[in-house]
Amino acid sequence: MTKKDIQEIKRRYTKDKHNFTRIAGCYVDNEKNKIISFSESPEQMAEDDFFKYLAIAGKCLSGKINDNILQLPFPDTEILNGERYDLLQRLRKSELKDQEILEEFFDIVIENYTIAGNFLMLLFRDVYDIPMKTKDQLDTDESEYVYDYILGAICPVNLSKAALGYREDTNEIGALRREWTVSPVESGFMFPSFSERNADFNTVTVYQKNPKAPHREFFENCLHATSRLTSSEKKTAFEQMVNKSLPEDDKDIHCSIADNLSEFIERKTAEQAQDTPVAISGDDVKEILTSSGVEEIKADRIKERFEGFFNDTFNEPEADELLDKRLLKDKELRDEKAALAREVHTLQQQLNEAGADQEANITVRVPSERAAEVTTAFIDEKRCLVIPLDPADTARVNGEEKAL
Repeated sequence: MTKKDIQEIKRRYTKDKHNFTRIAGCYVDNEKNKIISFSESPEQMAEDDFFKYLAIAGKCLSGKINDNILQLPFPDTEILNGERYDLLQRLRKSELKDQEILEEFFDIVIENYTIAGNFLMLLFRDVYDIPMKTKDQLDTDESEYVYDYILGAICPVNLSKAALGYREDTNEIGALRREWTVSPVESGFMFPSFSERNADFNTVTVYQKNPKAPHREFFENCLHATSRLTSSEKKTAFEQMVNKSLPEDDKDIHCSIADNLSEFIERKTAEQAQDTPVAISGDDVKEILTSSGVEEIKADRIKERFEGFFNDTFNEPEADELLDKRLLKDKELRDEKAALAREVHTLQQQLNEAGADQEANITVRVPSERAAEVTTAFIDEKRCLVIPLDPADTARVNGEEKAL
């Protein structure tokens, strides 16, 4: 699944373009009790309510590919005779109209999904007549294929904050009633996946609001899909591998690693076909580290950790996933400051060589209000510095008292 695939589906989630035929849901309290379940046609809903559901559906397909959005395969055994895969197919084929099937799915999520507090589960059924495209990639009026899928969302439900406001019922200012409000989507899925403008029944597309701490139990236990690491998890793991051998506060070497990794990505990108991800091996990591000034023995240790952690081809990182762009920006700022310092030093040297910054051999300090009184005059044919004195004035010359 590519960003282009996601955008093709998501851009339909508007008032005029959507084709949602059914929305089902279940609200659960913090003790995992079902409070309410429903299954309705959007036509039965108030317009304002439906638009809020539409916004939730859009959130299930938001964020970065391979980080917030992952396309996960089902194991072959699950496709052949797995209970979860069968349930997803039954949900889709029932068009979310069979309450017994809905309750079966809701029960599985309630049992397996880890969440503190109340939450709302939502399921959407959508049908997309995929239009044929011309050679210029323009849509035609003819349908190429019908994509019939379900979209799921899990949203925390939190009590609104206590607030003071106008109470219309009593015409007074007072404490407003606190309500249970639906928060943004925490986890979501789309089955089957939409890949290369077609349905991919071998995979499910999942969404995670927080890619640094995804709900892996949702992928594995609720959907029985094969989970994999997000880009954020890969980047964090790589940072920890490096930090075990190198001090975290040594910004220079960490910035140098980011800079060399960036150059590696640029070089490989230029050598490969367009839009091909840049792979990175343990040997590549060692070369980047040593060229950044890391001792070879430490580079070897980091390489071993890298190869030991990323030993599964399904979780192999792309080079771009490991790049800390904040360190790269920090490196640029450091280089700019160093260049500016060198420029100032060069200018200072040029001024010194031109005699513009020679130190005066006589230095006089007087109160600022009397600075204008200091003049020069010729006395006994010698040019002298003349400072008018008051009877109470004292003076020091080279740190010693001078009689006036």
